[in-house]
Amino acid sequence: MIITDTHTHLYSDAFDEDRAAMIARAIEVGVERFFIPAIDSSYTASMFQLEKDFPEHVFLMMGLHPTSVKANYKEELAHVEEHLRRRTFCAIGEIGIDLYWDKTTLEIQKEAFKHQINLAKKYKLPIVIHCREAFDEIFEVLEQEKADDLYGIFHCFTGNLEQAKKAISYNMKLGIGGVVTFKNGKIDQFINQIDVKHIVLETDSPYLAPKPYRGKRNESGYIIKVLEKLSELYGINEEEIARITTKNSKAIFGI
Repeated sequence: MIITDTHTHLYSDAFDEDRAAMIARAIEVGVERFFIPAIDSSYTASMFQLEKDFPEHVFLMMGLHPTSVKANYKEELAHVEEHLRRRTFCAIGEIGIDLYWDKTTLEIQKEAFKHQINLAKKYKLPIVIHCREAFDEIFEVLEQEKADDLYGIFHCFTGNLEQAKKAISYNMKLGIGGVVTFKNGKIDQFINQIDVKHIVLETDSPYLAPKPYRGKRNESGYIIKVLEKLSELYGINEEEIARITTKNSKAIFGI
């Protein structure tokens, strides 16, 4: 059984004490593919190191995270473009809009989001969307930018059924992680109404650990708990969920 974690921050300092052991634990339970989102230029060197240390398992994205869209965002976008010119990445991400931490940057967040969508089209890459308290704003941008060659993943999907269907209509897969195991997560109430062909698995580690680890540091191996929950909700065995979601990840990332 090959499991794909489509979104994990393995370079996080939360893993500085035991990174190699944590990755080994994940590989042991079948997680063989780790897709690494970018945040901003301060993480680029550690991402490249991760790829160097685990070349058969780690795949890198490039992008500017919405919470890093600050006064210097144009310099950060130039950093993204420079690296896209230099080498290959599997996606532009994570990009999007986050209105949880700071609503005052909405306009420049939108500008950075649109700019990076256009980079994705230019380089023929998928996008990986971060959306926090910003569904309407994200959908507004996607409506403006939609195209046959725009596709990707709605990372850490936490919306309702209607929003799930809308995201899928824009050629997006839904990234399902630990939230599906939460009592108040709500997506467990409707996710089985969405065909598994529209879903990929993720952890977003070190964040959003699934039950029974909720509140603790998340790690890629805990994706097993997400798999177990989806198997229960869909009435499909875990091996089949792993097979379909890994196939879906390959369709998105091309690897």
